[in-house]
Amino acid sequence: MALARLEKCPELGPRLLFFSGGTALRRASARLINYTHNSVHVITPFDSGGSSAKIRRAFNMPAMGDIRNRLMALADQSLRGNPEIFALFAHRLPLAAPDDAGDGQAPLRHMLDLMVRGKHELVARIPDPMRKIVRNHLAMFQQNMPEDFDLSGASIGNLVLAGGYLANRRHLDPVIFMFSNLVQVRGVVRPVVNKNLQLAAELADGSLVVGQHRLTGKETAKLASSITRLYLSDENGRPVEQPIRDKMRTLIQGAELICYPMGSFHSSVLANLLPRGVGQAVAQATCPKIYVPSTGEDPECLGLTVAEQVERLASTLMGDAPGIALCDVLHFVLVDTAHGRYPGGLDLPRIRNLGVEVIDCPLIGYGPSEDIDDRFLVPILLSLA
Repeated sequence: MALARLEKCPELGPRLLFFSGGTALRRASARLINYTHNSVHVITPFDSGGSSAKIRRAFNMPAMGDIRNRLMALADQSLRGNPEIFALFAHRLPLAAPDDAGDGQAPLRHMLDLMVRGKHELVARIPDPMRKIVRNHLAMFQQNMPEDFDLSGASIGNLVLAGGYLANRRHLDPVIFMFSNLVQVRGVVRPVVNKNLQLAAELADGSLVVGQHRLTGKETAKLASSITRLYLSDENGRPVEQPIRDKMRTLIQGAELICYPMGSFHSSVLANLLPRGVGQAVAQATCPKIYVPSTGEDPECLGLTVAEQVERLASTLMGDAPGIALCDVLHFVLVDTAHGRYPGGLDLPRIRNLGVEVIDCPLIGYGPSEDIDDRFLVPILLSLA
C-alpha cells in the first residue's frame, strides 16, 4: 500500500510484528504510528541491569524498562497530558550522594513521597485521571518497597509500572492495557513471557555468563569470547523451559509481516525466540519474514558474519518443534552494502544458498551516524506487508 494511503487511515494499517528489546527500534516505532496503529511489539522482559534489576530482585518480577520504552515510543504525543506522562516516565531520580546522616536515600524517598502526594511538579502537571492513576501506582510501589530498596537512579516509569503490576495481582497485561489506553498507544506491546527469568550464555572459552546486562557490554566489560549457546535460566544458570501463552501464539500467527530487527542480536532478538512455542507460531504465520541485521559494532556478535547470524536465528526458531524448515521462519535479509558497516562481514552467497533473498538498498542516513535510518526502514517494511 502507498504510504500516503496508509497515512490517511493508520487505524487500518498492517499488523507488523517485531521481536525486539531495548532502544534500537525506538525511532522506527515512533515513525511507524504515522502509518499503522496495529503493529505488535514482542519485548524481552529479561533485563538484569540498572533500575530494572533492583525492582526484579525486590519483587521477583519481569523487567519493565524495555516495555516502558516501547509504550512511550508508540504513544500519541499530540494527546492532552501525554507529553507530561512522557516526561515523568523518562525521569530518573538522582544518584544517591552519601552524607553524614546516612546513605543518601532520605532525599530520594522524600522525592518519591512528593510524587505520591501529587506535590512534585512532574506529577502535578499531569491532568486527571492520569494523575490519580500514576499516584495510586506509585503509592502501591512505596507501600511494598523493601526498607533497604536503593532508589538511586531509579526510573519513575519503571516504579509506576511495578506499582501497577503489584496492584493487579502480579499480572502485566492489565497494567499494559490500562496505560496503552490512557496514553493512546498506537500498537500492541507485550512481553514474550510474563516470568522472572534470566538470560544465560555459554561462551566459546567454556565459561558461563548469567544475566542479560553481562552480555551487552554496556554495564560490564565486553565479552572476550563468542557466544555459542543462549538459553533461559533461573538465577543460578539452570535451564528453564518456558512456554508462551495462547494469546502470544495468536498475536504471532496473525502478523502480516514478522521482523527480526536491528538491536543486540542475542539479548534483544534471539532472547525473544527462546520460549517454547515461538518458533512454531512463526512457522504457522503465513506472512513475509525479514531479518534486519545491525550496522556497526554489536559486542554480542563477536566474530559472527551476517550469514552466521541468519543461521543462528533460523536454527533457534527451527529447534522449537520437529518439521520446521528455514523457509518457514525467514524469507528476506535487509542490508545496505553501499553504506552499512557489518564488522563480521556479510557473506551474501552463503545467505542466498540458504534460500533467503537478500534485499540490498539504502538504509543509512546522510549524517555521521552509522545506525539504520527509520526514514528508510519503515517504508520498506510497510511495502513488504
